[in-house]
Amino acid sequence: MWIADNWKDYEVLDTSSGEKLERWGDYFLVRPDPQVIWNTPKHDKKWFKPNGHYHRSNKGGGQWQFFNLPEQWTINYKDLTFNLKPFSFKHTGLFPEQATNWDWFSEKIRNAGRPVKVLNLFAYTGGATLAALNAGAHVTHVDASKGVVAWAKENATSSGLIDKPVRWLVDDCVKFVEREIRRGNKYDGIIMDPPSYGRGPKGEIWKIEESVFPFIELCSKILSDDPLFFLINSYTTGLQPAVLNYMINTAIVSKFGGHVEADEIGVNVSSNGLVLPCGASGRWNK
Repeated sequence: MWIADNWKDYEVLDTSSGEKLERWGDYFLVRPDPQVIWNTPKHDKKWFKPNGHYHRSNKGGGQWQFFNLPEQWTINYKDLTFNLKPFSFKHTGLFPEQATNWDWFSEKIRNAGRPVKVLNLFAYTGGATLAALNAGAHVTHVDASKGVVAWAKENATSSGLIDKPVRWLVDDCVKFVEREIRRGNKYDGIIMDPPSYGRGPKGEIWKIEESVFPFIELCSKILSDDPLFFLINSYTTGLQPAVLNYMINTAIVSKFGGHVEADEIGVNVSSNGLVLPCGASGRWNK
């Protein structure tokens, strides 16, 4: 398992009964987590006095309950600064487990010894975009949501990276890649974190079981002649590491050679030394 263990401003303190107790900087949140199927004693008093608690509804969705939590605050990961604000369906605007992937491709970019163009698809609030920019890449950031692209720009500004070479695009990822193929544009690295289900800006429907492999094949057509890396992450979908490995081998290795690894990713739980799984990632590099 790849573990995001370099955080100072984030930690999972404990997990129990379908929930996790987290520290985000100076604030403590209790949020649901589908992986937490065990029921263990809640010894930490912060379980009962958090700054925010997301309560799930039996009818689907849920709502936040706040206790002295600001509307927005920041945390840092190494040189990066992220603006957090609790919003729809338990999210804060950041997935801390992704830091293990940021570290992986940042090292590839820094050691490339040449200019590196990176495409970040389903790019959300820009964690991977910021990491790639900070490592020296030129990044194209694509997401279908105007709001989260604006949020990503806020994070870039807070991190001192807004003037770095980056394109911010509100677009359907599949249609964007199809246009890039026609334009002849190429990228040295591609990052994607596709949802299990989604809609593009014009109502385009994405169902991962039907769409993800054809999309990986499509993306292979815009990799450069000497590509550096390819990364796909899966959380809500529950795609197994072996499935990610198989798809990347079939679509990428068959064209470019190279090496594939796929594994679970996770974060440490500080109360017991165990690891909370947070999905899976597949990584290819030349």
